[in-house]
Amino acid sequence: MPAPDALQQETTDVLARLVQHDTVNPPGNERAAQEELAALLREAGLEVELVGRTPERPNLVARLRGAAPGPTLCLLSHVDTVLAHPEEWEHDPWSGHVDEHGVLWGRGAQDMKSQTAAEVVAAASLARAGWRPARGDLLVVAVVDEEVGGADGAIWLTEHHPDLVRCDYLLNEGAGAVFPVDGQRAYGVCLAEKGVFRFRLITDGEAGHASNPRLGSNSLLTMAPLLQRMADAQPGFDVTDPPRALFAELGIPLDGDPVAAFAELERRDPVMANLVAPMLGVTLAPTRIVASEKINVIPSRTVVSVDCRTPPGMGEDAVLRRIHEVLGGDGYRLEITERVVGNSSPADTPLMDAIRGFMAVEDGGARVLPTMLPAFTDSRTFRAAFPECVAYGFFPQKHMSLYESWPLVHNANERIATADLGLATRCYRHVARELLGEAGAA
Repeated sequence: MPAPDALQQETTDVLARLVQHDTVNPPGNERAAQEELAALLREAGLEVELVGRTPERPNLVARLRGAAPGPTLCLLSHVDTVLAHPEEWEHDPWSGHVDEHGVLWGRGAQDMKSQTAAEVVAAASLARAGWRPARGDLLVVAVVDEEVGGADGAIWLTEHHPDLVRCDYLLNEGAGAVFPVDGQRAYGVCLAEKGVFRFRLITDGEAGHASNPRLGSNSLLTMAPLLQRMADAQPGFDVTDPPRALFAELGIPLDGDPVAAFAELERRDPVMANLVAPMLGVTLAPTRIVASEKINVIPSRTVVSVDCRTPPGMGEDAVLRRIHEVLGGDGYRLEITERVVGNSSPADTPLMDAIRGFMAVEDGGARVLPTMLPAFTDSRTFRAAFPECVAYGFFPQKHMSLYESWPLVHNANERIATADLGLATRCYRHVARELLGEAGAA
């Protein structure tokens, strides 16, 4: 294994130390990790602030000012993580262990302390080398609380300190690991994130003693065909710009007959089609069911919780039409419990040009494709707060594919190739220089 270069080694060291901070959320306890990052960035010459709803959970905002007015590029990440159970892991999830194959293990290695480390080292290394933007500013923002919705993180920050984090371009999590397409290597850039319209599906009946099923009306049995309908079919397609751009890049136009276009993708690449399917419309996933509280009582009320994800920009009326399309219109009640409208950014931007230019050098012949995230990240908060902001999810990984890395997120044995840490750090340095220009040595 070749020796890592200085950028890769520094990013690996920073990530290992970040992993060693237990920032499982709840409760988070991100302060110690944030203070360590703040010290590194201050020493490099950036202006750094730690601001938060509570002292224990500050958000980090670091700025490198340019020589003249211009756009602001924000490198965004979060430092909280989900839980880990050490007995399920090959290495301690808070060890930051690097094995003989150059792979770093630990909670947050993929989601997403790796990107935090790469963004921080990219900015710090540029500043130490004397680089300053010719125009605009470079921001590094590491937030807390993303894993449980961002109320103390991106949401609080954009609501209470908007001028501190206002930006024109933003890079965050959401895509970037290599995957095969038509015999070629491809890297996704996440342009959009789906919305959430979670709801409770309710059927009513009449209670009775379970010893005589003929008495009463069993709401659980009334629910059964509704569950089957969600198993048998999903709502029809609602095509938005991000998947339209992806299919155009693949040479399969979506406009006109999206069903036929998707069938062609399934024929070409069934694995990719499974990943792309959620981008094309509303999805319904029943995840919880509650009926009778006692085994000997026929339930008078059954409630199923459904995780409903929606295309960017889709409002409640359109969502309800798609839900009723699958469930039918009778025999149930529906209560929406969570509403988040999805949002997106355009595909044709200077930020995309900078990413394509970097990947052309790092992996010549590979394709860069626009994608959409079926889930959501803090990018949705920044797009909502700053409507003109172009926000992409991109953390390039060349040595661990999408099919290898994605299953590790929120799972045991989360890990990352340290060579990809160097790749990502070089990427963020390149993008900063391309978008903001050169006012000093680098």
